[in-house]
Amino acid sequence: MGAFLDKPKTEKYNSHGEGNGLRYGLSSMQGWRVEMEDAHTAVVGLPAPGLAEWSFFAVYDGHAGSRVANYCSKHLLEHIISASLGSAGTQGLQSSQAGSDSSTSEPPAPVPPTVEAVKTGIRTGFLRIDEHMRSFSDLRNGMDRSGSTAVGILLSPDHLFFINCGDSRAVLYRNSHVCFSTLDHKPCNPREKERIQNAGGSVMIQRVNGSLAVSRALGDYDYKCVDGKGPTEQLVSPEPEVFEMVRAPEQDQFVVLACDGIWDVMSNEELCEFIKSRLEVSDDLERVCNEVVDTCLHKGSRDNMSVVLVCLPSAPKVSEEAVRKDAELNKYLESRVEEMLSRSGEEGIPDLVTVMRNLSTDSIPNLPPGGGLASKRSVIEAVYQRLNPHREEDGPSCFI
Repeated sequence: MGAFLDKPKTEKYNSHGEGNGLRYGLSSMQGWRVEMEDAHTAVVGLPAPGLAEWSFFAVYDGHAGSRVANYCSKHLLEHIISASLGSAGTQGLQSSQAGSDSSTSEPPAPVPPTVEAVKTGIRTGFLRIDEHMRSFSDLRNGMDRSGSTAVGILLSPDHLFFINCGDSRAVLYRNSHVCFSTLDHKPCNPREKERIQNAGGSVMIQRVNGSLAVSRALGDYDYKCVDGKGPTEQLVSPEPEVFEMVRAPEQDQFVVLACDGIWDVMSNEELCEFIKSRLEVSDDLERVCNEVVDTCLHKGSRDNMSVVLVCLPSAPKVSEEAVRKDAELNKYLESRVEEMLSRSGEEGIPDLVTVMRNLSTDSIPNLPPGGGLASKRSVIEAVYQRLNPHREEDGPSCFI
């Protein structure tokens, strides 16, 4: 069985919220893996002076255990805030002292950090939490060898700060197309490979020393003990890449953060087009995220899956036409399944995988872009079970 279960765990963790002009939903599923190693953060209104209109979302994809991912989901943000406000607080104090008489003035209002202070603070926050976790006894003595990627979005009233360390990914959908994507940190990337080799390591079978599939991560201290090298020069670096963009309120539609369990089976364009099509059918963001996770499972993902969807003011709205077409599609699929089961002869009733394969040869209009027939498996499965309630359930294996 190895690192996989005999049958996927399809129970989901969900959450949603809104504020600061945005709405978010999230979904995570253990899937075929023997352990759930993903974690996430979703905070609307940061708990710091002057940052009530800021928000932060992140996905952490753990490996070799969940310890690092879970700790980062609870504490990375506080390290980023502390590092970002260090310089901003000094700037605010200096400006207030220069322009007023301290004996009569009220306490100065908090000054939000500058763009450069935020970018520096994010980088410093990552390095600090990585060094802090190294002191944990189980991580220090090698009893726990876990590590985690981290991908996030920090939203200020005026800017979007995309943060990435590893091979999870964040994508911005703006003006109805993929406008921006973070870059995956893979050992084969020339810049990453050069650092690995300079630290005395090698890249074999596209992995660090033939073992680890990511070249940047938090934790993974077995790969961070090369003498004479700083924390960002090790075989695996905890340094994030930070990309800053000015917000475009009339054009920015949504940001999606996801681990590689999602990206393994869907491209940036496919996922964004699928999400857009689902937002035109439902404004329930948990439901939309659940459809993403289920679709990726049916497309063949074998990993843990987590997705966070952040909808901005210009996000797609529910369309009566889209709702009608989706209902017609569901009705058509139901009728086709009924037809296939009613025609079963001497061979007996076909199993669900056979039904799906037969449907995949049909020319079916209005299938969700990016999701295709896989995104409708739950509809097909429901009618199949209704018509054939005594048949043992087929596993949700990939049928394409």
